Amino acid sequence: MNKTLLSSYIKDVANFPKPGIIFKDISPLLASQVARKSMTQKLIENFKNKDIDVVVGIESRGFLFGMLMADALNARFVMMRKPGKLPGEIMSKEYDLEYGKDALEVQKGCIQQSNKVLIHDDVLATGGTAAAASSLIKQTGAQVTGYSFIIELDFLNGRKLLHNSIVSSVLNY
Repeated sequence: MNKTLLSSYIKDVANFPKPGIIFKDISPLLASQVARKSMTQKLIENFKNKDIDVVVGIESRGFLFGMLMADALNARFVMMRKPGKLPGEIMSKEYDLEYGKDALEVQKGCIQQSNKVLIHDDVLATGGTAAAASSLIKQTGAQVTGYSFIIELDFLNGRKLLHNSIVSSVLNY
């Protein structure tokens, strides 16, 4: 399935979650088995020969394709979550949002120093979340091999925060 056809499964929702925002809804993409399979193949295209050990999915929509990508790449899957949602010992990274702060957490020991890691999320906007995920992974000593996104909002220039890795987006707006 080509990118134009895949983009037909993304629906614009005006004024969500707040006035002035046009939300890119991936629900129709998730509902189609054919589109899901095609999107998964597009998402891993640039990483097939990179010996990825771990795919990290960022909460929560990054979990959806992150697991499928991990299966396709014969890699482990690790969740990166918002604070307070993971049991046991955790590592945390706080980062700035447009209006405030947030944080990401990962369980200690789930990413090894020798691992090659692919970070996946549904949308690359300003890049803050992906950059925070990268910083957290680097604290483990692992290597961030690349970033994978379903959608990239080009006008927000989020790519500029993601250095020294492959940044791959299937659909650009």
